[in-house]
Amino acid sequence: MDDKIQTVLNLYHERIQQERRQSRIEAPGGRDGGHDQRMRSIGPETGQLLNILAKSLKNPTILELGTSFGYSGIWLAEAARVADGKLITMELHDYKSAYAQKMAQQAGLANWIDFRVGDAVQMIDEMDEKVDFVFVDLWKDLYVPCLKAFYPRLNPGAIIVADNMIRPGTEDVKRYGQAIRVLPGISSVLLPVGAGIEVSRLETK
Repeated sequence: MDDKIQTVLNLYHERIQQERRQSRIEAPGGRDGGHDQRMRSIGPETGQLLNILAKSLKNPTILELGTSFGYSGIWLAEAARVADGKLITMELHDYKSAYAQKMAQQAGLANWIDFRVGDAVQMIDEMDEKVDFVFVDLWKDLYVPCLKAFYPRLNPGAIIVADNMIRPGTEDVKRYGQAIRVLPGISSVLLPVGAGIEVSRLETK
């Protein structure tokens, strides 16, 4: 990580710590009301693992489902830069995407990121690209619909990582864990990293 990226990560880490010290308050309008300021971010341990896994691929097209305020995207975009790939990141709310774009500019990584705003399932259906790496970290009831949408677009050897599989461990994420494990050609393991991640891989043939 160069100094610009580390500076941006440090800013995010300060915000994560502040958020964790505050009580949880539901945003006005609920999750889709456009006023949610909580990052709900993966921590640095999960970020580092994402970075390592993505760097293991050559010229990867990386798909992130749930830009939020852009923290995980920094880890993924740095991997895309090193591995000569690109990151496509999708977010429902334009104000979150705009914040993430600002931070990516500060980190010097904006040229490796394609920011897309809208409904994730619809945007996946409209994609022209095939993908080599997917990070799933949006609203949990969208995990399975997104899986059904991106599975046909996976290149052989693609890696899929889904967050929050242990905490909060909702019925929605349990359904995702069951659904991905029965897909043809998929091998999958649940790892106790961060809030719990399901790491899956599509066979190369």
